[in-house]
Amino acid sequence: MDDARPNDLHIGDVATRTGRSVHTIRWYEAQGLMPGVVRDSAKRRVYTEYHVGWLDLMERLRCTGMSIAQMRAYTELAKQGAATLGKRRELLRGHRTEVQETIRRWRDALALIDAKIAFYDEWVASGERPAVSPHRRLRRPKPKRS
Repeated sequence: MDDARPNDLHIGDVATRTGRSVHTIRWYEAQGLMPGVVRDSAKRRVYTEYHVGWLDLMERLRCTGMSIAQMRAYTELAKQGAATLGKRRELLRGHRTEVQETIRRWRDALALIDAKIAFYDEWVASGERPAVSPHRRLRRPKPKRS
């Protein structure tokens, strides 16, 4: 007897929809990062659209540097329902601050890489080493006070 509902998804469906491997989806579940996964009468995992969105969130948190421990904490809070909305918001706000700082550092690093490339472009074009180093190219003059 098939007890599937029209919106139920199995692991292969989730893998196809998300572009993640079955192995990756199982890993997230094994880590306690996929709340509410049930099994049908044939013992197959049953997912919903909620799990597709949740997996997307977990992947984005992970790629932005959130630790697995923090992701577990967030997941545990979510399992507790609306009573934990404030705690979840604060956890995400703290992570957002860290992500913003990482982006700032990466922009600074990218600016130096771009300056170094421009330095090499100038050197190759002229045949002579440019007088202004990549680091000095990044220095912005301080605004004059009136």
